[in-house]
Amino acid sequence: MYSTTPISAVKGNLVTLQATNPKHFGEDEKPSEGLSKSFGQLLFDSLNEVSSLQNEASQLSVEAIINPDEVAPHDVTIAMAKANMSLSIAKNVMDRVIQGYKDLTNLR
Repeated sequence: MYSTTPISAVKGNLVTLQATNPKHFGEDEKPSEGLSKSFGQLLFDSLNEVSSLQNEASQLSVEAIINPDEVAPHDVTIAMAKANMSLSIAKNVMDRVIQGYKDLTNLR
């Protein structure tokens, strides 16, 4: 039923794995610059990106009203959709962070 061969007697081929993604790194390699940022810094960078998308959508909509020949309507629609989606994602992430913090404080 079971083999009586000791584990040290089992031999096989070693397969070396190669990193195909530049974000993958080994112990001797340094991580990329984006991986060394703190969670807070990543959160603030993301919020700044959301803010810039909101400002871009607002600016495009004002420009479309002032000078409609220069701005295509679908550009305004796409910018507003991007801004709306980024704000929705940011709100969900912040809600999850706050809920996680509340859960941690309730565990004490």
